[in-house]
Amino acid sequence: MPEKQTIERARRDKREGKSASTQAGEFVREEIEHVREGKHGARSTKQAIAIGLSKARRAGVKLQPPEDAPADVRRKARQDLEAGEHPHKPSAKRSRATKRALEGEGQRAASKKALSSQAKKAAAKRTAGERSAAAKKAARTKGPAKRSAAAKKAARTRKREG
Repeated sequence: MPEKQTIERARRDKREGKSASTQAGEFVREEIEHVREGKHGARSTKQAIAIGLSKARRAGVKLQPPEDAPADVRRKARQDLEAGEHPHKPSAKRSRATKRALEGEGQRAASKKALSSQAKKAAAKRTAGERSAAAKKAARTKGPAKRSAAAKKAARTRKREG
């Protein structure tokens, strides 16, 4: 079960008009923290991210299944979306089994190095146009106060480097 704070942060993101992937990011962050704290491990960074996305869908985030993923991954994502529409308490026996399996895995999947290389690999798969569109949407949904702060920071950076 996700923590209450995580669900609240995701709801706030939704109210602010942010994308489903941004809302789901809160759950991924929580999962990475769990691995770092030693609550459980993960075999890879991708697995930790997948667990977070699954939790997000089950918590009601309308995150569509990835189009370019294998059929079994898409099926699991659809199942999670349906589970999010009719939430119920997870099976205690299954939760215990999953936790026990993950406890045997290591914590390296949540290291800065592992997360950095995962982010670089994911970014490399996106086209320049996709990255540009994402940046434009981020600027639109930032809000006036944060946009102003970002502009000031950019000006400071230009001044320092120029």
